[in-house]
Amino acid sequence: MTQIITDPFTNSTSQHKTEVEPDTFAFGSTMVVAAQSGRFNDGGGSDIGYATSTNSGSTWTQGTLPGITNNNGGTGTFQRVSDPSVAYDAAHNVWLISTVPITSSVTVPNVFVSRSTDGGLTFGNPVTVASGSTSFDKNWTVCDNTAASPFYGHCYTEFDDNADGDRLKMSTSTDGGLTWGPAKNTANNATGLGGQPLVQANGTVIVPAANASESGIIAFRSTDGGATWSSTVTIAAVVDHAVAGNLRTGPLPTAEIDAAGKVYVAWQDCRFRTGCKSNDIVYSTSTNGTTWTAVTRIPIDATNSGVDHFIPGLAVDPSTSGATAKLGLTYYFYRTAKCGTNCQLEVGYIQSNNGGSTWSAHTDVAGPFSISLTPNTTQGRMVGDYISTSWIGGKAVGAFAVAQAPSGGFAFDQAIYVPATGFTAAAGSFVATSSGDHAIPGAVADHASPKSPIRNR
Repeated sequence: MTQIITDPFTNSTSQHKTEVEPDTFAFGSTMVVAAQSGRFNDGGGSDIGYATSTNSGSTWTQGTLPGITNNNGGTGTFQRVSDPSVAYDAAHNVWLISTVPITSSVTVPNVFVSRSTDGGLTFGNPVTVASGSTSFDKNWTVCDNTAASPFYGHCYTEFDDNADGDRLKMSTSTDGGLTWGPAKNTANNATGLGGQPLVQANGTVIVPAANASESGIIAFRSTDGGATWSSTVTIAAVVDHAVAGNLRTGPLPTAEIDAAGKVYVAWQDCRFRTGCKSNDIVYSTSTNGTTWTAVTRIPIDATNSGVDHFIPGLAVDPSTSGATAKLGLTYYFYRTAKCGTNCQLEVGYIQSNNGGSTWSAHTDVAGPFSISLTPNTTQGRMVGDYISTSWIGGKAVGAFAVAQAPSGGFAFDQAIYVPATGFTAAAGSFVATSSGDHAIPGAVADHASPKSPIRNR
């Protein structure tokens, strides 16, 4: 592994050294990774750290976003910031990192975007995407990078407004993120969180998301460049196993798109496990955002293995499609789902070279490390509500948090890592998808009530 982002902060109000919740995006030979630095127990980080590689992941430089927080002499007015999402706008040659800043009273009055015009090496002070609430959450940005699209150069930021009943919102920029249009609801005023917008070559934007209770995966779309947004459709109900070890995790979706516009959305789900005793990573696909395939299990291991899989980060090689689409999936797992208070976290990887028809053998990437080494939050121990994988230079590069025993007087030592050489899957190691597996009839999650939606940003 290569460590690419380290918590540089010293403020006494948050936990150090801690890095959580990375997102990635790659375009050409450049990849940008962003994550929370210096995690607060009750929400957000001291700032957003980022790392940039301009040579397909061979070397990295890192920094922190300016103008948001006032920690370590920062020039911003906020105490914390959360939910980094990375995008690139090819039409304007601008890298974007969207965030939500958090006040000392733990309110969230804005959605921000920070812009880079020098290839992701440095970023300027933030631009306001949205304002006027006290509780924005779970923002995500994407740009239309297809030159032939009628909406080439449009960028879209999704977020939800917890103060408005988790109302899903979309805002659009047409000038490289300098200015943003009004926040718009879906046609049915839907609620939800964790949406990840994707853009097809014809300009259609498809947004998979979780519903507000995280009991289902939904989607909506725009076919007019963000002028209007459709009503939501249901992709699937979620059947989620409560992960052991007081780990903060839920069935938020991870979504990607292939070169032909096929959307893949994946999440943790226990429907294929007897008694819902552990999670698989499952997925559904769509070519239009309105009709979706039946839920399919990714065959990381046998359904009777007892292994628990969660917090997936999916990537699709953007140069591939259809029967030759390359999919890469990074995820966390416990080798034993019933690990009590002595749980050992590990990071795994699995790959498909044919659009999910067959998958490689599981690869151990990082760990094991004790859950007790990870920073604590009011919703449990944390490596991130999401992680991320991107394809660059013909390889999948996942970014993830790994903890080890602290030293130097710090309470933690958790940083963001990537595989030193990227992921590849050996020829001949592929196995068929779980065509023989069937969802357990009437499967229900093995906890007393649905888990509360992630609100601790």
